[in-house]
Amino acid sequence: MIGILILTHEDLGDHMIRCASHVVGMKPPQLMHLGVFVQDDPDAVLSQARALAGRLDSGEGVLVLSDILGATPCNIASRLIQPGKVECIAGVNLPMLVRVLTYRNEPLPVVVEKGLSGGRCGVIHINAEPCHAS
Repeated sequence: MIGILILTHEDLGDHMIRCASHVVGMKPPQLMHLGVFVQDDPDAVLSQARALAGRLDSGEGVLVLSDILGATPCNIASRLIQPGKVECIAGVNLPMLVRVLTYRNEPLPVVVEKGLSGGRCGVIHINAEPCHAS
């Protein structure tokens, strides 16, 4: 199972985990959040993130989800990348998180692609036409 670390500003990731747990009906295993606060030293957070990624990795890899490309949490996440072992996606949203939780028993490259497609497909313009989940 792919471990998932959500690395975001403040408590955003914790709230996303709670929402995703509601959607999937339970708190998924091997899923953690690390928040970055304005007073935090990025190097100290990086050390914490490395430790968490190590705890989450059962041998199949870790996917790090971050909020804003170029912001401190994402910059820290990018320093965790080990191609094929620890991968990172920026722009996390709830559809992305639910998608990676759904497919996390697949190989890491598949989970990365599912996360990207979940994030993209979860952002749509809702108009007056009836909307049906598919």
